[in-house]
Amino acid sequence: MFAALRKLFGRSPDEPAASPPLSTAPPRAPRFDEQLVPQLIHDHRELVHLYEQIGLLPERDRWDLLPAQLLAFKSQLEAHLLAENVRFYNYVEYTLRDDEENFNLIRDFRREMNAIARGVIEFVKKYQQPLVTLAERGAFIADYRHVGSLLVQRIEREEGSLYPLYQNV
Repeated sequence: MFAALRKLFGRSPDEPAASPPLSTAPPRAPRFDEQLVPQLIHDHRELVHLYEQIGLLPERDRWDLLPAQLLAFKSQLEAHLLAENVRFYNYVEYTLRDDEENFNLIRDFRREMNAIARGVIEFVKKYQQPLVTLAERGAFIADYRHVGSLLVQRIEREEGSLYPLYQNV
């Protein structure tokens, strides 16, 4: 079979496969995208809206919808975090790589923001099963309020302190 593939790709069956060349090119610099910050802010608005909708479920006694709503929120949050980590933080860190003080500040911010994100994801995972007892529902409401305050804190800090950096570096 391998002989046939080698023949198909122009090598004799006895000729060894060529080793891939080692890349000596420097890594590509992340590019600035003028639409990134507006898109991330738009994501924040959608995430807050989804989160608020989740908070209305207990008021409407629609606990049955909770797991699906949390999963939808988690999916959208993860997509936002991926864009933020790959496009925003990579660009800012790359741009500030020679400015040790600001580079370390951004790194610390990134770690803090990722810790908050992990807390939100853990919250979502925790409440994927149906909540039937009053104690479970009470715990959910308390956790919901706590996670909501973390989410708001994260959004305010990103939009107030971090996103302007992207546009000014």
